[in-house]
Amino acid sequence: MNVSRLLLCLNLLVAGPALSQGFAGLGTAAEGFAIPHPDHRLEFPTDHGAHPDFRIEWWYLTANLKDETGQSYGIQWTLFRSALAPGEAEGWQSPQIWMGHAGLTSATAHFSAERLARGGIGQAGVTTAPFQAWIDDWQMAGANDLSQLDLSAAGDSFSYELSARTTAPLVLQGEQGYSVKSPEGQASYYYSQPNYQIKGSLTLPSGPVAVTGDGWLDREWSSQPLSENQEGWDWFSLRFDSGDKLMGFVLRGANGAEDFRSGTWISATGEVTPLAPGVFQADPLAQVEVKGRSIPTRWKVDLPERNVSLTVEALNPQSWMDVAFAYWEGPVTVFGSHSGTGYLEMTGYE
Repeated sequence: MNVSRLLLCLNLLVAGPALSQGFAGLGTAAEGFAIPHPDHRLEFPTDHGAHPDFRIEWWYLTANLKDETGQSYGIQWTLFRSALAPGEAEGWQSPQIWMGHAGLTSATAHFSAERLARGGIGQAGVTTAPFQAWIDDWQMAGANDLSQLDLSAAGDSFSYELSARTTAPLVLQGEQGYSVKSPEGQASYYYSQPNYQIKGSLTLPSGPVAVTGDGWLDREWSSQPLSENQEGWDWFSLRFDSGDKLMGFVLRGANGAEDFRSGTWISATGEVTPLAPGVFQADPLAQVEVKGRSIPTRWKVDLPERNVSLTVEALNPQSWMDVAFAYWEGPVTVFGSHSGTGYLEMTGYE
């Protein structure tokens, strides 16, 4: 049995039949774990680190890149922490499990890789002084305030080494970092840095490629980020040529439940405006077959209060992350009332 399947079996043993509640079991009850509260205020650099009393957490960076000929690429670097029980312990007694995902996408190819580790033995983790997130030899490390990051990852057929730099402040999603995810009140703590300038090198089967572009970091932690009646999400991070940015998500209802939609508008001057539930609109326009599944890779996105009416289209419709809990993740192009680029993540399509 390979390690991915071992982790999947471990989660099945822990979550049991309730694993079907939400993508990767994220809609199951979180008894014993900490839960987010709306009156809590995030503290930095402490909150750049791990929160072992919460069940799930991630450090997630995507980038839209171009080479010197203008060809487009996208990369993903993600470190997940998942707890079997609250708290931390030394060595193999640690209840923390770590998982890393890396992706590299062009218009004609998509590569993905996965790493798995147990907490407590030094194989994976996060520190804040200085900031470092790692699993095996994959790393994202840099300044305590995340203004500078260097990241690297490698799979069987690809690798990348990139630097990310910004002088912009962090963006607190939702209400001061408290992001509601359902009518029932499920929520996460959530902040972003959507203003990185990226440069570095990709290594493809055809050889190395120098690239530059823009990056977006998301940090999120919770213990039950989905309700039991939500099956997955469609998440958009869009960067417009005007300098404005839009983060929006659709949490898809199951068993007749309504979808839950929300997001954030980030102006070119840095003003952050949380969107009321339902204001952000995203609806599929076209679907393609990906790994035997019907996946919407062309979307209509509207935000009437900002005069936004867009078509969002995948650079490569076959951007499937073939990992233990599989999902679609890839760069997108944007046209319509605004033009630009971004990233789209879609989970729960079985």
